[in-house]
Amino acid sequence: MAADSTVGFGLYVQDAHPIRTAMETVRYAEARGFTSVWQAESRLAREATVPMAAFLTATEQIIVGSGVVNNWTRNPALLASTFSTLDDLAPGRVILGIGAWWDPLASQVGITRTRPLQAMRETVEVVRRLLNDETVTYHGDFVHLDGVALDYVHQERRPKDVPIYIGATGMKMMELTGEVADGVLLNYLVAPSYNDRAMEALGRGAATSGRSIDDLDRPQLVVCSVSEDRTAALDGARMLVTQYLGQQPHIMKASGVPQEILDDVGAVLQWPATRDEVKAASKLVPDEIVQLITASGTAEECRAKVAEYVEHGCTSPILYPLGPDVRYMIDVFSDS
Repeated sequence: MAADSTVGFGLYVQDAHPIRTAMETVRYAEARGFTSVWQAESRLAREATVPMAAFLTATEQIIVGSGVVNNWTRNPALLASTFSTLDDLAPGRVILGIGAWWDPLASQVGITRTRPLQAMRETVEVVRRLLNDETVTYHGDFVHLDGVALDYVHQERRPKDVPIYIGATGMKMMELTGEVADGVLLNYLVAPSYNDRAMEALGRGAATSGRSIDDLDRPQLVVCSVSEDRTAALDGARMLVTQYLGQQPHIMKASGVPQEILDDVGAVLQWPATRDEVKAASKLVPDEIVQLITASGTAEECRAKVAEYVEHGCTSPILYPLGPDVRYMIDVFSDS
């Protein structure tokens, strides 16, 4: 499976490296044939759009997406203005990935995520209309605009080519994605079999708007821990697996991990957790669970696992690299 095959590969960037280091890595990924890079904004660690602008400036062709911003802390007018600005920097190379965020983080900062499906529907509709250079009056349950447009003064007025993807995990949000979005950003730390249910839900949603699942782009985040030292690769992924299984209920529910393991990990980890607590809980997660929901191990094992996600409906694997040598992972998927 090579990066110049019919399946394009993407790179997922969290906050593990300084932004200038990440810029160099993204340049390297582009040179090696990767087609996209996605910047995370799931925790209160690194805001997405500043590094996105850095990546767009540092590259020539690669697509840059948010993976994902949420629709609670930025209203639709600000979302549209922000991504319009990114498109000004690199026209046609920006994707707006939006997610519904998660608790307990949202509640800890004073946000009550009521009726997330309706809130997402309204956000996508209004942001799309604003990016399409429309003047919008809209009174929904969550979004209220009175004669609002992107207020260009010195630049050419034009629709902005910014596709909107929803970072969906649950099947109801997946159906909504199929109905209203340009694509879905499928989550990580799920087994490939999870994708089968996701594809069915996306198809149901697409049918309601006269489309098919083939009209939707379906990139997927895939945790990838690859090393010539198989044990080190598995141990590197185990910490992340443990943290997410213990702290993010939406991923716990979708992962396919047996409930008894989830219960054991959840009994040890709360939010937030120290590194020592995560390390202690990781002893409860066996190798087979790590390999069930990540691409971890040798290069051959990782390529085979990523291929499983593609076989189950993913159109472009977005690789989340663990370990110190990100370029080695890029090379593994660039070379046949």
